[in-house]
Amino acid sequence: MDEPVSLWRMAPSVYLPALLYGIGQGAIAPVVAITARELGASVAVASLVVAAAGLGQVLGDIPAGALTSRIGERRAMLLAVGLVSCALAACLVVPTVWGLALAIVVTGLASSVWGLARQAYLSDAIPIQLRARALSTLGGVARIGTFIGPFLGAGAMRFLGTDGAYWVHLAAAGLAAMVLLGLPDVGGVRRTGRTGLAGPSTREVIRDHLPVLRTLGMGALLVGAIRASRQVVIPLWALHIGLDAETTSLIFGLSGAVDMALFYPAGSVMDRFGRKWVAIPSMTVLGLAHLLLPLTHSLMPFTAVALLMGIGNGLGAGVIMTLGADASPPVGRAQFLGAFRLCADTGVAAGPFLIAAVTGLSGLGPAVVVMGLTGWGAAAAMSRWIPPHPQHEPTHQ
Repeated sequence: MDEPVSLWRMAPSVYLPALLYGIGQGAIAPVVAITARELGASVAVASLVVAAAGLGQVLGDIPAGALTSRIGERRAMLLAVGLVSCALAACLVVPTVWGLALAIVVTGLASSVWGLARQAYLSDAIPIQLRARALSTLGGVARIGTFIGPFLGAGAMRFLGTDGAYWVHLAAAGLAAMVLLGLPDVGGVRRTGRTGLAGPSTREVIRDHLPVLRTLGMGALLVGAIRASRQVVIPLWALHIGLDAETTSLIFGLSGAVDMALFYPAGSVMDRFGRKWVAIPSMTVLGLAHLLLPLTHSLMPFTAVALLMGIGNGLGAGVIMTLGADASPPVGRAQFLGAFRLCADTGVAAGPFLIAAVTGLSGLGPAVVVMGLTGWGAAAAMSRWIPPHPQHEPTHQ
């Protein structure tokens, strides 16, 4: 008789690979711009190289859904590891900035395949009563990985220079692949999406669920934009009020630590009381923090607002993945999740560009206010379009 599914039983085969992959992503995050500058890029071009990872994710979301549906989650993740390994090897040897940018785009493609495949598995395998906790924990361990990664990357760079960070990602991705190959996925789970019949095409899935993608998907886009904004406005406002790089990094790290601490409580609240109880407060607090940021002109108020941003972001840990899983059909789940993730990732990619556009026209303060209002718009969208708390797996096609 199969044992009941629990998050503890899933840790080695589900969450450990996510942690390892997150460590790799965190290791290279601070050094991509540095590598671009070493290859002769200007500051503006280096910023575009960093943004190339987000572009890769946006380009990869729809194909990742189709690929995962066709070959299965485990093979898709192993393919993602192979893809990111090739891209990281290219980062170590390419002699031009644009070669580096192309390699970073490929890391984004690999990240899209990896993330969607793991989300599709959990959405399919976990009972509805545990879904939010399972997906929030998935997002949480990835955040822990990206928090640890820069420290491991810094240690490797003491001996290998900038290349050390890329080697850390290569090693972490390799270890994640070994875990995937060496440990079976959790047994005794529902696999509602595996019917043995040919599934619908990606186009059919998107067409059939376009009303959800137009409404709840737009809310996900706004959530992605305000979340991406947090990572941009904290360092920019710190520079604006004259804080040095070391202080800024410390404050950013403290904000991230608060963010990480809230993923399991957020999932628990969603499972017990409903998705709105997390989505609306998260976006309201994150929007409020943005509106308060232009009022800070010294270290302590700025730190308080940065911590408030961490709380707001942490409150919403896993909410987009959970909403996507709730709305996804049992047949064609991966294709739907690819389309839904495209909405959120488009917001993530668009947020920094919106900040840049408003800053160029009116200054940084108005740009931060615009993003705060975007957060409140996201809260309104979540209030309007999140369906009632699901009590069982939907049977829509």
